[in-house]
Order: sequence, then C-alpha cells, then structure tokens
Amino acid sequence: MTPEPSPAEISQFVERFAGVLVNSGVPSMSARVMARMLVSPTGTMTAAELAESLQISQPAVSGAVRQLLQVSFITRERHPGSRKDHYRIREDVFAAILERRNSALAEWESSVRTGADLFGPETPVGQRLCEAVEFFAFIHADLDQLIKNWRKNPGN
Repeated sequence: MTPEPSPAEISQFVERFAGVLVNSGVPSMSARVMARMLVSPTGTMTAAELAESLQISQPAVSGAVRQLLQVSFITRERHPGSRKDHYRIREDVFAAILERRNSALAEWESSVRTGADLFGPETPVGQRLCEAVEFFAFIHADLDQLIKNWRKNPGN
C-alpha cells in the first residue's frame, strides 16, 4: 500500500502540475486551483479551503473559480445545511480540456480556409494555407474520435 503523501509533497505536486497547465495556456491561478482540486480526496473544496491550502487570497480564488466555472471545468454545489459553495472538479476534466482545444482547431481550420480561398490554391501562400487546412482537419477529426472512444470506454 502506498503511504499517504505529506502536505509538502502534495503542495509540490500541485505547483509542478499547475506549471504544466500554465505552460499549455491555463491562467496561473486557475491552474493552481484546478491542480489542487484534482488532488482533493473528495474532488470538492470550498473557497476558504482553496485559499488556505494554496496560501492565496479569497479574491484570487474567486477569480480562478469564476474562470473555471465559465469553461465548465468545475461545478458549484451546496451541501445540505451549508451556506458555503463547494466547488467540484469535473470527472472528465481532461477530456473537456481537449474538446475545447479541438473546437479551437475547427475555428483555425475555418479561418485558414478563408485565407486559402482568398489567395487561391495555385499561389505559394494559398498552398501553405491549404496544407494548414488539411492538417487542422486531420488533427480535429482524429482528436474528436479519440475523445469519443475514451468516453465510450475510459481507461482502455
């Protein structure tokens, strides 16, 4: 049986993983909140718990939580008899992140296709843009299928 990690080890993991999320475009505070919630035994935390465990201010938590709620990476819930909001990390948060990235690829494809049409496929610029369109379409279709496969049979 694996021993329980110490608070220092948990904190180190949270900061390292938050750094990875930041490097991929997630805002810093949102990345830290998301990483901390990910390692919460219940997957839920209050704003006060997040502020204390991350040693950040309540307003910083509020901003991060607002951003994570807007992109549906977390949900807000109330426990019976409690006045505090509890935030829950979405079970399929990483699939949701990749779905958002895949939607961006579809937008890139559409936008670049407009440029390819503008310059014409016979020009050097048009050829480059047509290749980009094909690339984005290929990646978009494959990623879409991968996410569908994962949702049908997670972990296999």
